[in-house]
Amino acid sequence: MFDFAFWLLSYVVPFLAVLTVIVFVHEMGHYLVARWNGVAIQTFSIGFGRELFGWNDRHGTRWRISAIPLGGYVRFVGDMNEASLPDAEAAANVDPALVPHLFVNKSVWQRIAIVAAGPIANVLLTFLILYCLLLGYGRYTIPPVIGEVLTGSVAEAAGFEPGDRILSVDGYEVRGFEDFQRYVATSPERNVVVELERGGAERTLNLIPEAVRIEDRFGNEQRIGRIGVSRDVSETDVSLYRPGPVEALGMTVEEIRFIIQRTAAFLGDFFVGRGDVEQLGGPVKVARVSGEVATLGVVALINLTALLSLNIGIFNLLPVPMLDGGHLLYYLVEAVRGRPLSMRVQEMGFRFGFALVLALMVFTLFNDTVFDHFGILR
Repeated sequence: MFDFAFWLLSYVVPFLAVLTVIVFVHEMGHYLVARWNGVAIQTFSIGFGRELFGWNDRHGTRWRISAIPLGGYVRFVGDMNEASLPDAEAAANVDPALVPHLFVNKSVWQRIAIVAAGPIANVLLTFLILYCLLLGYGRYTIPPVIGEVLTGSVAEAAGFEPGDRILSVDGYEVRGFEDFQRYVATSPERNVVVELERGGAERTLNLIPEAVRIEDRFGNEQRIGRIGVSRDVSETDVSLYRPGPVEALGMTVEEIRFIIQRTAAFLGDFFVGRGDVEQLGGPVKVARVSGEVATLGVVALINLTALLSLNIGIFNLLPVPMLDGGHLLYYLVEAVRGRPLSMRVQEMGFRFGFALVLALMVFTLFNDTVFDHFGILR
């Protein structure tokens, strides 16, 4: 009993807290833009399945908390289901006064704005969290100067020398040695362009970090890039840097751009045969990571919320029917053609998208449990 309570408080509660915040913000993005465009909204739900409790607002929207807390949705009047597939029969039988307020009767650009608002809300949440953390806590940094280049390493072959001061990696400014480590670690077996300063002159080096496997502090195995440089760190090397409000804006935008670019590169690796299926995570892995991060404190959990929010926003923009990106693809085709795709084509697309998303969920769940537990593919 004690073990179950510990598991519940350590993993499930942090995971559900993080997921609820992210889903609420995502769906609120859809809801607010839909409301601003005069769309009649039937349901705003956190979770799926049977309603646990709920209430109706003055606009007629049902706000509900549902039994399965693994997502959420906004359902417009006239939708066939939670995926916002239009229901021609329901739209034909709706109160005539609501016809102008149906989602399907809004202009294609209004529909594009409503659908895009969910992922955009996730990006804005990430920006707000990272910006506030940067202003409130600053960041500890170490001078980005190389102390040692290991013999026979990728760095030695590329031409690095002790004393080199790193200026940027792939166009991202390096403010501390920790930045350099992170930019390299997230680029295993991918070409990296490094700008550095040596003897007052700037140089450009190209290299491909080797892929290595390491264990983090929680025992989780990760695949990262490594080039073979290090530096000794004393207490006097570490300093707390607090950017001003304007500089923090630029730093936060650059951080978000970096995460998006590295996420896209990670997904792209699967198309060229470099993808590592062990790095794909589903609900179980996210729950475990949430619980582990929660042991580091509330700030670490808030930072994880920002990163997951951004990744969920990116994932939802993939051009897969049933996801927001699939809806946007349909509406962009409609904008170009001047008329929507037939309902038959849309329904076929949604069925394909549902099968694809379901297959991905099953695979990541299998990956989380079987591969992780038994060490398969390692």
